[in-house]
Formats: sequence, C-alpha cells, structure tokens
Amino acid sequence: MADLYGLIDKTVTQLGYEMTDLEVSNRGKLLRLFIDKPEGITIDDCVLVSNQLGNVLAVENDIDYDRLEVSSPGLDRVLKRESDFIRFIDARASVKVRMPIEGRKNFIGLLKGVEEGDLSIDVEGVIFKIALTNIDKARLAPEFK
Repeated sequence: MADLYGLIDKTVTQLGYEMTDLEVSNRGKLLRLFIDKPEGITIDDCVLVSNQLGNVLAVENDIDYDRLEVSSPGLDRVLKRESDFIRFIDARASVKVRMPIEGRKNFIGLLKGVEEGDLSIDVEGVIFKIALTNIDKARLAPEFK
C-alpha cells in the first residue's frame, strides 16, 4: 500500500497537483483519488490525471485494480497533513479528536495555525490547542448563506 501511495503521489505531483486523499476499497479493486491545486480542479484536470495514472499503473505489473476514480476533494475537503492546516488558515473547519480536550471531541471553528505540532482553532472566540497527533478526522466546513 505504501508503494502504491508513493507511486500515485509522485505521479500526481509531477503533473502539478496535490494528492489530498487516496481511498482503496473493494479489496484493492477500487482506487479513489482526490486531487487539488490552488486555483481549483476542473474535469479536464481529472481526465489528465486519470489517463496518466492509468498508463503508470499499467506499467506496474504488481498493482491489480479494476477501477480508478479521480475527483476534486470538494468544498469540504479532508485535512490530513500539517501543510493542509497551514494552507487553510482562517478557513472554517470541523475537527474530531481521539482523546477529549476539556470534555469535548468535536470542534468547529476557524483554523489559526500550527505551532510545535499543535493546531490552534478558534471556536466562538475561544482558542483551543489540539495536538496534530490527536486529530482523528478534520475537514473544511464551509458555510453557505
């Protein structure tokens, strides 16, 4: 799995995109890839990455899959790496932690930065520090008006 992740990440990066997530399901038969770039993703971007990855994976004989899906991460994209939290400073996000902080496991607020491995999030005027290692799931949480 690490080889597959590395191969796909390298290919996507060489094309000028960021791999935000990779889901492998149906016993490895379905590869679902989410890509992003600062100006956003179009259908043409997805087609380009899909075609290139199809060629790369065809050359790799030990990678057996039936279907490859490539799409944008959406407005509620997953946040996984420290660089994701830094890129989206001042964006609204939903963060679920593994171990409770002050009796709570879910936080929705504005991302304020990362310092020494701790994410700062402003929840209704209160700043919480969350260790990146304690984050179970995090996503952007855009508001629609």
